[in-house]
Amino acid sequence: MQLKTDADPARFLARPGFSFMSLVVISQSMQFAGPLQLSSGASITDYTLAYETYGSLNADRSNAVLVCHALNASHHVAGTYADREGSEGWWDNMVGPGKAVDTDRFFVIGVNNLGSCFGSTGPMHINPATGQIYGADFPVVTVEDWVNAQAALLDALGITTLAAVMGGSLGGMQALSWTLQYPERVRHAVVIASAPSLTAQNIAFNEVARRAIVTDPDFRGGNFYAHGVIPKRGLRIARMIGHITYQSDDVMNEKFGRALRSAVEGSGPSTGFRYSTQEVEFQIESYLRYNGDKFSEYFDANTYLLITRALDYFDPARTHGGDLAAALARAKAKFLIVSFSTDWRFSPSRSREIVKALLDSRRKLSYAEIDAPHGHDAFLLDDARYISLVRSYFERIATETEAA
Repeated sequence: MQLKTDADPARFLARPGFSFMSLVVISQSMQFAGPLQLSSGASITDYTLAYETYGSLNADRSNAVLVCHALNASHHVAGTYADREGSEGWWDNMVGPGKAVDTDRFFVIGVNNLGSCFGSTGPMHINPATGQIYGADFPVVTVEDWVNAQAALLDALGITTLAAVMGGSLGGMQALSWTLQYPERVRHAVVIASAPSLTAQNIAFNEVARRAIVTDPDFRGGNFYAHGVIPKRGLRIARMIGHITYQSDDVMNEKFGRALRSAVEGSGPSTGFRYSTQEVEFQIESYLRYNGDKFSEYFDANTYLLITRALDYFDPARTHGGDLAAALARAKAKFLIVSFSTDWRFSPSRSREIVKALLDSRRKLSYAEIDAPHGHDAFLLDDARYISLVRSYFERIATETEAA
């Protein structure tokens, strides 16, 4: 296995205006000769995992916290890159010195999942067996495969036990799976805005997004790399669908309502409409198209297909005849489960399914349902009650760890 970093720390420290109050981070990578056996029966060799760490590992290596990412996030959980403006990690409001997950007390690890497009081996990389880009031939991966790869990375870092594993949405599914695949290695699991499996409606949303991508003429059967094109139209639509499901109706109405773009106002004789089937007239349309355009510039189409399929496949109760309590009986961790009242993509009822199953299997847990207006995106935002809840829970973990 080989360890790499992508930057020179000395150059970062010499940057004008650098402050030691800033959490400046460096992306690292580790190469594994493999093979990593996958749930599908396939395996992958010579793969790389991108990761970042924050804080310091204590003497007995008992203060490690693994943060698992959701669909379009990465290993860049917190802090900034000193040579990149606006490069804050996707959970920088949650993780860092003095924050809810305090890196003055915990050693936090973020890992980019296999098949992603942010540094770990994925469809856009070379298959060592063929010398060609993987493309559509990249093997199917599951939540369980990601957990096994994360475990291999932790082994290489000399971490045998996690003080906690945490994540929101798809990251919460990984946290849940950690407690089942490696019950002896996890003391606490923090599962936020997540579910024990997807509903038919959620699978349907994923399928519509996938169809938008694969029917884009530039998709080329997943081998668009060889043709020097990107299926941007499909990616745009996929992202637009996602944005609609991540936010609540109330938030969308508050932000946009039925407001028209300023350029449209006064266009019609009395209504302000242009009465066009093609042009962008409402502000919500402009917002969705902007985010779709941005997403299509940085996200990989095959990665989107892989990750949404992993979401669809996750169902730990399947091997227990649909009995979630029987599946979770294997867990030994203590749990914090958090949901948000207006999250209709991963509704509170799905979190309560996890809570009931944990209670039925006599696991120790805390549950909070936050009354927040932001929909599914609430797990990324700065709701004071939510942040305070997570802070209190991690203070308990820190006290427990330091007393051990």
